Amino acid sequence: MEDIRQIVAANIAALRKNAGYTQLALAQKLQYSDKAVSKWESGASMPDAGVLLAIASLFGVTVDYLLKAEHGTQQLPISPTAGRRRRHLIIALLSVALVWLIATAVFVFMTFSPVEGPMWLSFVWAVPVSMIVALVFNSIWGKQRRNYLYISLLMWTFLGSVYLTCLSRNLWLLFVIGVPGQVIVLLWAGMQKRPGKV
Repeated sequence: MEDIRQIVAANIAALRKNAGYTQLALAQKLQYSDKAVSKWESGASMPDAGVLLAIASLFGVTVDYLLKAEHGTQQLPISPTAGRRRRHLIIALLSVALVWLIATAVFVFMTFSPVEGPMWLSFVWAVPVSMIVALVFNSIWGKQRRNYLYISLLMWTFLGSVYLTCLSRNLWLLFVIGVPGQVIVLLWAGMQKRPGKV
């Protein structure tokens, strides 16, 4: 019985790590305590049949997989979380690439038009627009704390774009606006409650 406990313990730990879960995250998904998961992974105790079935279902394996030490050529299943994260990253990068494609098209069309002016500004303005796209996708799929970084980058790249657009007017004081703006972003980020902190 001791051997089967160690086999199950090793398999649960491997599946959990492959999926990118902490012991606490796995415990929450199974509606158990993280201490129970820790005991399962150390081999101090073994989950009952119902929990084994729930673990197998969560990770897309069979109960038989959890009970075997050797899996032959069978590899760990691809984590649904990792696959989803990868798809989200690709969609976000494609959206940012679309912004730069539009900026390039504007640049090309402006070279053929009779309009005079710095055509490179289409690329300058693509930077804050890219930050908006990154902020939107991070708000939907990413870590919320990363939003403060994107907000800061958006603010500074927007001010930089306005400055470069009006370069002949020497509006360097625009950047002074960014200082209290950055302080507000930092204070706002500090106000957000961190998990596990009071």
